[in-house]
Formats: sequence, C-alpha cells, structure tokens
Amino acid sequence: MNEMTQDIPALMETLGRRAKEAAAELAFAPAEARRAALEAAARSVEARQDEILAANAKDMDFGRDKGLSPAMLDRLKLDPTRIAGITAGLRAVAAQDDPVGAVMAEWDRPNGLHIARVRTPLGVVGVIYESRPNVTADAGALCLKSGNAVILRGGSESFHSSGILVECLRAGLAEAGLPQDAVQLVPTRERAAVKALLGMTEYVDVIVPRGGKGLVGLVQAEARVPVFAHLEGICHVYIDAAADPEKALKVVLNAKTRRTGICGAAECLLIHRDVADTIGQGVVRALIDAGVEVRGDATLQRIEGVVPATEDDWGHEFLDMIIAARVVDDIDAAIAHIRQHGSSHTESILTEDDAAAARFFQRLDSAILMRNASTQFADGGEFGMGAEIGIATGKMHARGPVGAEQLTSFKYLVTGDGTTRP
Repeated sequence: MNEMTQDIPALMETLGRRAKEAAAELAFAPAEARRAALEAAARSVEARQDEILAANAKDMDFGRDKGLSPAMLDRLKLDPTRIAGITAGLRAVAAQDDPVGAVMAEWDRPNGLHIARVRTPLGVVGVIYESRPNVTADAGALCLKSGNAVILRGGSESFHSSGILVECLRAGLAEAGLPQDAVQLVPTRERAAVKALLGMTEYVDVIVPRGGKGLVGLVQAEARVPVFAHLEGICHVYIDAAADPEKALKVVLNAKTRRTGICGAAECLLIHRDVADTIGQGVVRALIDAGVEVRGDATLQRIEGVVPATEDDWGHEFLDMIIAARVVDDIDAAIAHIRQHGSSHTESILTEDDAAAARFFQRLDSAILMRNASTQFADGGEFGMGAEIGIATGKMHARGPVGAEQLTSFKYLVTGDGTTRP
C-alpha cells in the first residue's frame, strides 16, 4: 500500500462519506453475505501470506529504526503461526450467530401493541490502534459481522501489513457482493488524520482506540464522537491465604511472562501475609528465575533479587518483564489496593476459598474478574467471541471484550392494528 499525501480534511471527508453509504447498505445485507465475505477474506489472507510477511518485514524495519521496545516489536511481528491465527479468527467470527436483527426481548401490552427490542448496527466505527496488524483483521471482521462499516487508522509501524490485510477484507466483500467501502484504511501516517477522525460526528458513530495510555488518553481527551476504551491494562493477581501453591505458581508466571506487551499482562502481584513466606516466596523466586524484575515492598525485599518498589510502581503499566509486588494483610487490603491503583481492566484471585472468591467478585467492579485463572485470558477470542475490537472498561454500553454483539445497539419495533392512544 502506498501512502497518500493530500489534503487531510478532504481525504477524511471522503472516507467518512463512503463509510456512511456502505454502512447503510451493509446494515440490511443478508447474514449469509456477511459470513461469506469473512470466509472469502480468510482465503485471501492465506493466498497472500508471502506478501503479508514481506510487508511486515518492512514494518519491522521501520519499527526498529523508530526505536520500538522489544514488547512493541513483538506486537508488530507477524509469522506464519500468527497469520494462521488471523485466518482462524476471521473464520471464527464468520461462524458466529449473526447479531443483527436478533430479538433481545418482546412483549404484548394491554393497549394492543406488540413491542420487540432488536439488535441494530451502530453505523460507522472508527478504530485507532498501535503496532498490532492483527487488530486490522479483528476489527474489520467484527464490524462486518455486526453490520457496521469501519474506518481503520493503524499505527504508523504497521502501515504496510495493515494495508494488505485491508485489501484482503475488501476482496472478501467484493466476492460476497457487498460494498468494499465497508472497510477502509486511512492511507496516511499523518497525525492530522487522527484528529480529523475524532471530530467526524457527521459520519462516525463510535471510536474505539486500542493502544497504550498515550494514544487512549489523547482519544478520550479530544474525541467529539463517543468512545469505547480502556486507558491502561493495570491487571492485578492476588494470592489469597487459601491459594493452591501449584496453581498460584502456574497462573502468576503465565499472567506475567506469556506475553508482556498485551493489556492482559499482570502488572502487580498482591500476596496475603499468611503465605508470604511460603507460596509467595516461591512465586517471587520463580518470577526472578524467569527473568522478571520484581519490584517489591519492604517485606519482599528480604528475598534475594527483589529490588525496592517506589510509589510510582503501584498502578504502573510496565508492558515489560517487570512486576510490582507487595504483601497485604488480608483480602480487604488487596481489594483496597486494587480500587486505588487499578484501571478497572482485569483482576484475578488465586484461592480455594469460595467465600473469599465471592467477596473479591462482589466488591471489585473491574470489567473482568477471574478466579484461579491467568489475566492473559482477558481476550475476546478466549471468551468465545472469535476476536475482539478491544477491551472496554467504562460503564456505559459495552464492557470487557468488545465483540460483534457489543458493536450493536438496539431499536424498538412496535406493531399495532389501527391502535390509537386514548
């Protein structure tokens, strides 16, 4: 894909107009056509794998020259396994039940009216994201499945990879007889395009930012269009007094080290004082042995290799092989710490005590709460949604993984028989 340099407002106006026209047609397209478009897109990705890998190599070079961290380069990198994951995601979304037109509830009124609440597309979704080219496919697929058009503004690093993935999605739309403008990529790295997209209230119905604190904070501060977002993924794992030692070790290591650069990576470990010298010490030593820098409180600093934590480490999103860790007196102290320093994303409790788990679930209000499971499962694909367009931590409309169903609103269909109101 060649970068376009032209008048940014005019460029974005054109994208918005085309997206709105495509959304109007896509909203009533048959479910089978949308499914066929996604399956055709998956075949196109498979057929163009070599081109995608070559484009990604250019993006990786650009990212290295830009000085991206190892974690960010990992997000950017594609290989045959990750491309297979993209095609699997496209097919998984295609196979889901179609949300558009689904009846959420219906009832009859004494006045003779029949009322149905049914799902309807949002319209045009703007997605702004960093580095990860797989988001291009995930976001495009979920928007198509839910009957929405999408304008994608990927990170400058993923420009070439995302360009070919969008071509694959558009090829799928064409094969299914649907408007190709239902999926468009902003064809420039210019930052002015982001500012324009955030103000396109005439054309865009919702913005979904997916990236780090800087990007999401900018979007939330400047958007005139409604936003589904999470600012940071400050995920906590709490080892309760009744934790199983083997489960605790496996879950904490996975939550921190599986992939450090994703929003579901654990950033803070809380340990009940009663098990600090047993389970807690074993887990901390295992983290250090795995190459994690553990920034601990005074109690944990007695363990060789733990470095002192600063106040800034609590509530910090490291996205790296670093974790903050502290000992807490009890479950309520853990809950208080999470309330003060968390970002309402994902928290996990490790315990065999049902009452402790119930208290943790009841008294915290993060979008995702887990028991005896790694925070790295905070992912729409792992939730059975096929993919996700992002994790929403707000309290309006969508919360948690935003899949196809969460990209719909609803309308009321009211049927009478010459019915009048007295």
